[in-house]
Amino acid sequence: MKTIEEIREFFSHDLYAYDTGAYIEEVGDRYAKISLTLTERHRNAVGGVMGGVYFTIADFAFAVASNWQEPGTVSLDSDISFIGVPSTDKIYAETELVKDGRSVCTYIVRVNDSTGKPLAVVKTVGFHKT
Repeated sequence: MKTIEEIREFFSHDLYAYDTGAYIEEVGDRYAKISLTLTERHRNAVGGVMGGVYFTIADFAFAVASNWQEPGTVSLDSDISFIGVPSTDKIYAETELVKDGRSVCTYIVRVNDSTGKPLAVVKTVGFHKT
């Protein structure tokens, strides 16, 4: 069994997510929780959080949850719905495995702020390459 430190080291090579500020908080069986502390670099021209920030941590949560135990799963399709504005500077993406088939899996990722307020929901369909 890998330690959280070993998992963080492995995924630290996902430079875009790490450079954006994504941090692996927790992992479990086909599960991951990712956090990100919002800064000015995450904001758009009118002061709101860029939608790509929500998508990045959701996509990273999917990647970690679906690959930390057995690497080889990639995203085939993702759909994001933006549903809220954060009340706090810390946000989280948390995965839920819906279906894990022989070659295709489906995850729901919920993005919330630290009060639990929903910000976005992402459905991702993945393909097991191995």
